[in-house]
Amino acid sequence: MTRSVLVLNTGSSSVKYSVVQPDSGATIADGMVDRIGEEVEPDSEREAVVDHAAALQVVFDSLAEGGNSLDDLRLVAVGHRVVHGGPDLYRPTVVDDAMIAQLERLAPLAPLHNPPAILGLEVARRALPELPHIAVFDTAFFHDLPPAAATYAIDHEIAAEWGIRRYGFHGTSHQYVSEQAADFLGAPLESLSQIVLHLGNGASASAIVGGRPVETSMGLTPMEGLVMGTRSGDVDPGVITYLWRTAGMSVEDIESMLNRRSGMRGLCGEIDFRVIRQRIESGDESDRGAAQLAYDVYIHRLRKYIGAYLAVLGTADVITFTAGVGENDAAVRRDALSGLSAFGIELDEHLNDSPAKTARRISPDGSPTTVLVIPTNEELAIARACTQVLAG
Repeated sequence: MTRSVLVLNTGSSSVKYSVVQPDSGATIADGMVDRIGEEVEPDSEREAVVDHAAALQVVFDSLAEGGNSLDDLRLVAVGHRVVHGGPDLYRPTVVDDAMIAQLERLAPLAPLHNPPAILGLEVARRALPELPHIAVFDTAFFHDLPPAAATYAIDHEIAAEWGIRRYGFHGTSHQYVSEQAADFLGAPLESLSQIVLHLGNGASASAIVGGRPVETSMGLTPMEGLVMGTRSGDVDPGVITYLWRTAGMSVEDIESMLNRRSGMRGLCGEIDFRVIRQRIESGDESDRGAAQLAYDVYIHRLRKYIGAYLAVLGTADVITFTAGVGENDAAVRRDALSGLSAFGIELDEHLNDSPAKTARRISPDGSPTTVLVIPTNEELAIARACTQVLAG
């Protein structure tokens, strides 16, 4: 019997869904319901989706309209992406009321992500009570980071009391992509030193040795590290106290600014790299200047992390680009790695410029470091994690 898993990724105003066959890797259906809770103009053709319960019903209706009724899908589980598991939740786990309460206590660590994930869990458990609901945590892959990488240099008693450490995020993607890189190369995962660059609206880097992460760019929250679509990445902590003390901004205002109005949006008002590229290439000086600076800051930070991880690893057998920007923007890949031939890192321009959507090598034959583009598939990874839980 072909089994499938419904994978849900719940945001504050959206629900992304996929129905995945974990054994074959096939995606049966996927989509997104967005603008949840927004009012609809009287002349709009779009129907209002008043809350997340209504959104989940839209998901079920969409599946049925596509010939995939819940009865026909042979669902064995519902897998939920949960961003932050804190210090104790790091294995894929069947959700119960006690876990919901634990996730609620962790909400301050990921205020943009965990509250809607909790809401999604509660709504889905009510809608599909006969199925096991399994939480898969973004932080899980990085749970066993070496202490030197996981520890912040702050008062150790305060850190211990409040669970402050580097947790890392996008772990499902980093683990999946590093394993796919080994498969692509036909090499044992245990033999490889890898750098994985997950570059999407959220962006993170990891250094991986023998399949185990030894460094990652995101920290206590998903805000640290690389420049992202709307998040700042690394900033001097003094910026926060300066804005609070001198500019009179509240902690909530500062947090909102760093999460929602920073990164590429904060620098140039745009998060879509295609639009940013158009602005750079346009004749409008005001548009071009802000877009070019934003792009330069993005690339500069990315190159800093690549260099740092080369120092951590000593050498990199593989560097892999993944996620929306990493998979699709040849210029970002080129500029991130330009001038690194002394480290054994080169790109084949023809291969790099290829519009192919499949896993591929973009470095020349014989290059000491293999550079790959591998599409991530977090939904498949979550589905397979669910079936592992069911298997015991």
